[in-house]
Amino acid sequence: QVQLVESGGGLVQAGESLRLSCAASGSIFSINVMGWYRQAPGKERELVASIISSGSTSYADSVKGRFTISRDNAKNTVNLQMNSLKAEDTAVYYCNVFQVERGLRKNYWGQGTQVTVSS
Repeated sequence: QVQLVESGGGLVQAGESLRLSCAASGSIFSINVMGWYRQAPGKERELVASIISSGSTSYADSVKGRFTISRDNAKNTVNLQMNSLKAEDTAVYYCNVFQVERGLRKNYWGQGTQVTVSS
């Protein structure tokens, strides 16, 4: 089992920045994918950014150039630096860890942290 605890959400004005952090504990494998998803009211959860153990990253088109994901493998943490925030970035943000355990694909989720951007 993996436990994820997020922090860093809040209310900001458009154009400002926020940094989300997620600490993972439990059975963390050396090879995994850590990421951030978000879900706005009335919309489906969507992938914002992900980073694999080697450091390779992937971003949703809507956040490219504004958000940066990073991880610290020694501390099992993943961060999301969000700059130039827009009202449409308003959502609950969820930390995610994906890893394969004994041949089974496992997804773990944090409790979510609210990000609200006022225009």
